[in-house]
Amino acid sequence: MRFELLFLGKTREAYLAAGIAEYAKRLSHYIPADIKILKEKKAKKGTPDTIQIEKDSDILLQNVQGPCLVCLDRTGRQLDSLKLAAQIESWEMQGQKKITFVIGGPLGLSPVILAKADLVLSLSPMTFPHEMARLLLLEQLYRACTIKAGEKYHK
Repeated sequence: MRFELLFLGKTREAYLAAGIAEYAKRLSHYIPADIKILKEKKAKKGTPDTIQIEKDSDILLQNVQGPCLVCLDRTGRQLDSLKLAAQIESWEMQGQKKITFVIGGPLGLSPVILAKADLVLSLSPMTFPHEMARLLLLEQLYRACTIKAGEKYHK
């Protein structure tokens, strides 16, 4: 199994980019993970948020390849780290070859892409910047893999 993570636009904050790179490296010891940075289309001044969300989601959907789609959204299910590890193990048992994780831009994801998701996942009831959510997702995937491996990272 492999993970594919689709992100809109580059991570602008250096400290977040460094954390993302670190956890991607750590995660690669357990599961191959491809991070794809997709070019975002800048909104024209005065464009309604709903139109921009649809454009962003269309870009993401055009790049989803594979049967299992996980969208991160504040409306999603919240799993603790142990349950996320169990979910990953369940996907492995089902023979899933690739799990695609999608994080939208600053405005989030459209109802269209959320409806196509096999799982809509929320990292927390709190709201985080989308760039920080990237780091948090990678850390949680790494943590889940260490739990599955029986390692002591998870305390």
